[in-house]
Amino acid sequence: MSVKSQFLEKLQIRQSALASSVSKSQADIAEFRLRMTQLQEQMDAWLVSTGLNVETLSTSVMDLLVEGGAFDIAALVLRIDDRSVKFVPVFLYGQGVTGCVEANFHNGGLVTPLGRLFMRSGTMNKWTFTPPGALSTSGQGFDENTFFGLILALLP
Repeated sequence: MSVKSQFLEKLQIRQSALASSVSKSQADIAEFRLRMTQLQEQMDAWLVSTGLNVETLSTSVMDLLVEGGAFDIAALVLRIDDRSVKFVPVFLYGQGVTGCVEANFHNGGLVTPLGRLFMRSGTMNKWTFTPPGALSTSGQGFDENTFFGLILALLP
């Protein structure tokens, strides 16, 4: 095999690997967007008969491991008067997880961290919740009780 043939073969392998990683990150971004939509629908179902609705805001997530370094995705917000709980996507890849959403309580200019939701963590493929300051990303399942525990801060 000539040196040129070796070069071309290695170049083709490299280009295939790059295309594969781009398509994987694009698939993960699409899944993250879908899972945020499903999370909103689940929250809306939990909020039936409360008079509260989940608002969506477009936000940009910076992630150097995806093509272009950033992508747009929906953040979720619940409001009562001037108080809100926001679920804001913060990264796609990191800390052994795929898809991270920070939950924060906003009261005027004061922001209090409530914890993080992870879309996929290890072998778990459902939303998990980790309280602030937890060192492990393998939290508890995010369910109705956890949700209402987080938004309880909306009521003074």
